[in-house]
Amino acid sequence: MKRPTIADIARRAGVSKGAVSYALNGQPGVSEATRQRIVAIAQEIGFNPNSAARALSGASARAVGLTLCRPARILGIEPWFMGLISGFEAELSARSYALTLQVVATPELEVEVYRRWWGERRIDGVIVTDLRENDIRIPVLQQLQLPAVVIGGPGETGTIAQIWSDDAGAITEAVRYLVALGHRRIARVSGLPGLLHTQTRTRAFNDICSSLGLEANTVPSDYTGEEGSRATRRLLIDSDRPTAIIYDNDVMAVAGLAVAQEMGLAVPGDLSIVAWDDSPLCSLVHPPLTALTRDIAEYGAHAARELLASIDGKQVSNVEAGTAHLTPRGSTAPPR
Repeated sequence: MKRPTIADIARRAGVSKGAVSYALNGQPGVSEATRQRIVAIAQEIGFNPNSAARALSGASARAVGLTLCRPARILGIEPWFMGLISGFEAELSARSYALTLQVVATPELEVEVYRRWWGERRIDGVIVTDLRENDIRIPVLQQLQLPAVVIGGPGETGTIAQIWSDDAGAITEAVRYLVALGHRRIARVSGLPGLLHTQTRTRAFNDICSSLGLEANTVPSDYTGEEGSRATRRLLIDSDRPTAIIYDNDVMAVAGLAVAQEMGLAVPGDLSIVAWDDSPLCSLVHPPLTALTRDIAEYGAHAARELLASIDGKQVSNVEAGTAHLTPRGSTAPPR
């Protein structure tokens, strides 16, 4: 079957091709009743205007872009991204917006994708994740005047609004909880060290440990189970091994639990474990993991609402979302 065209819609609706273009692009020139009839016919015959035509007409793309500078293998197992995307979709689909996703290898490639998407009018705005210090993406987005919202921070984002959670407060709560249980040797397995939120967590972990007279021991990792396992083994083979470990995501925490059990250590008797973000993974293992809990889907939905408001020409501002709070479960207890 040949692809449906504007001419097909015009013939069925009994109007000119110009009237069809006005109706589908949301421009004046046709009555509301005619517009609704044309849109219904377009949907019935499966008509979709191509991106080049939309660019020439200046019409909205009805799409939001998301580029992820992470290894693709991480995305398939990372509950945080799945929760975030479900939040995006809840808001975007209600407004008939699509989410355009692309995985890239470097921030430089991410910038190229933004330029191409915006130049071709494939998207109306972007959601930016994994904020970095002196992030090269921010000046480019401002130069392009591309509507954007940054998830993460607080950091230097110029005129671009950002939404963030108080990571420093969350990790401080976790350390204080473990110390109250009696732990004095507390380690942390972190995420990617180049990300701003990782650096925020590391500084907060160092500060709270110093204020409580503890040695701060952070082992960098990359959020995967494999690297989380390796980091856990390095910590547990030490003669002065920690009695508690905080992990920067729940995938690494689950991997760390498996390593502890493989080495004959009882959780929580010999080792207490705290995960971050509290996906369903934390409740599916034994013992269930104590976790820093926050509503990731609502976090994503909030970011999408802010971006849609920006696309509509409204003024949006920086927002601090809810802080993750500790949910104690069976993986933490006083040390033996």
